[in-house]
Amino acid sequence: MKRISVVLFIALCSVSLSGTAQLGFCQGNSGSPIFTEDFGTGITNGPALPAGTTTYTYVDGPPDDGSYTLASNTSGYFDWFNIQDHTPDDTNGKAFIVNASFTAGEFYRRSINGLCENTSYEFSSWLLNLHPRSGVGCPNNGIPINVKFQIWDSTDTNLLATGDTGDIEDKTTAEWEQYALLFTTLPGQSSVILKMINNGGGGCGNDLAIDDIAFRSCGDLVTLSDSQNRNSIYQCDVDGPLMSLTLSATPDFSIFNNHFYQWQESSDNSIWTDIPGEITDSYTTPVLTDSRYYRVIVSEDLININNNLCNVISQSFDIIFVPTPLPPSSIGDISICANIENGLLTVRVPPGVDVNWYDAPSGGTLLEADTITYTTDVAGTYYAEAVSTQAYCPSTSRTPVTLEIYPLPVVNDEMVSFCENEDVVLQAGVTGVSYEWSTGETTPEITVTQAGVYTVEVTDPRGCSNVKTVEVTQINLPIIENIRTENDDIVIFTSSTDDVEYSLDGLNFQTQSVFENVPGGVYTIAVRGDSSCSDVTRDFFHLVVPKFFTPNGDGINDIFEVEGIGSLSNYEINLFDRYGKLIKNSSGEPLRWDGSYNAQLLPSGDYWYTVRIENQIYQGHVALVR
Repeated sequence: MKRISVVLFIALCSVSLSGTAQLGFCQGNSGSPIFTEDFGTGITNGPALPAGTTTYTYVDGPPDDGSYTLASNTSGYFDWFNIQDHTPDDTNGKAFIVNASFTAGEFYRRSINGLCENTSYEFSSWLLNLHPRSGVGCPNNGIPINVKFQIWDSTDTNLLATGDTGDIEDKTTAEWEQYALLFTTLPGQSSVILKMINNGGGGCGNDLAIDDIAFRSCGDLVTLSDSQNRNSIYQCDVDGPLMSLTLSATPDFSIFNNHFYQWQESSDNSIWTDIPGEITDSYTTPVLTDSRYYRVIVSEDLININNNLCNVISQSFDIIFVPTPLPPSSIGDISICANIENGLLTVRVPPGVDVNWYDAPSGGTLLEADTITYTTDVAGTYYAEAVSTQAYCPSTSRTPVTLEIYPLPVVNDEMVSFCENEDVVLQAGVTGVSYEWSTGETTPEITVTQAGVYTVEVTDPRGCSNVKTVEVTQINLPIIENIRTENDDIVIFTSSTDDVEYSLDGLNFQTQSVFENVPGGVYTIAVRGDSSCSDVTRDFFHLVVPKFFTPNGDGINDIFEVEGIGSLSNYEINLFDRYGKLIKNSSGEPLRWDGSYNAQLLPSGDYWYTVRIENQIYQGHVALVR
């Protein structure tokens, strides 16, 4: 039992696939259908076809090989496509569902009666392959559909026409396709027999649906035109009546040798009535104020002009009065922020109406045509005009649509510096907006202590945003590594590579790191780099001890003393001879030594001293010279 099916699909105006040269559609005009078979409607399967219509067995459900059913869908049928019938506007319409037999042969037969002798006809039918490509039922795709159509005379002895569809392979989606076959009845012949024959091999696949079988007459291609060689006229209703015009029917003589005519008219292109007395190849219309449709019935014999089984119908010549459309409906003016690339202006119109955009309420320049939207980055008012798609019938006015572009909040990027061990305040610099800093804060200003790049997004009440960037750098303070006394000079050592200045009092600064001839004492050393930052300070005792003294009574350098120490409170000074004997001592008071010990003058030579200040001890020697 097969679990797959096939779908056939042929375009209405196509010829045939490879190997089906006999198939083809009527290239001229056709008549009204003289026979149709759409297999009915209903949600239940069946009924079975009349006896003699098919050699296959009817089943009320999914058909196996050599069986068929009539159904409005194929839901649950093996792994086939779930389809609906082909008949347009059908509700629960049915199709002829066939699971082809393993043996090739006839599976459908139908007699068609009431034909005209010596007349060309077109047979057509819609087919569909029910098996999806790569379906599970047939792993290597199903056996393709291949159907032969035959038209026999009523005695079933003379073959009038035959044609094969050729192989119709599986498809990825279900698609209905139409096939057609042309034939001509013989003299005295009024009925024929239609046969459908399965050419496909047996096995998995070769399953199809059939619908909308039709027969109609086929005649010359008859072209209708006016004196300006137009095939239709579309006129704006505001342009007034249409003067009478002469329509001509021109057959191509591809099938008919003679031509007889009957002109018809319609107000709705649906219900047609004969125009009395208009039986030539031309017709002159009256003055028209509303839409009209004209066509002509053509037959090869006069007796058949009113026989719809034998005549053909031309395409219609349409004279349409196109109503003036209303102006487009605007969905509203558009406002965008300046950082949005474009604004999209939009209007609405009913079906059958296009929109053209202009830069003025009348006249002006056409900016864009055939679109309900207009994209622009330029603020201003633009005008939409409605135009019928059938003819250039513009609306009496244009609809204005305005694009307003809001400016963004004005921000200015900054570079900010701050001193080491301090902080700095960053400000958005915009009021009346909301704030979103890269730190997560939402205030107009923030305080930071780290160098880096900070951003703040400011958003105004209209939702327009801008971003300010603040680059923050740190100014490093100089580092005092050491301060030394060298004789009576003060020398300051720093590790800063930047330019720095030095001071002994925090007021007077110099660029040199050496202060010369400085009296002994306590100094607050100050070093600064960038003048905007605080000074780096360190207290330093400048210990100035003479290298020698001459106590000879001349009033010059007669006394040994340590300069500046009197400003201190916690200190001690000791003097020793070279043998370590304590000569003089002072604690908390200045020491003055005249070179004597116990009222005796000591001899010239080196004497040693120690100076303790707080917990710091300084030592050295002084020469006594006589």
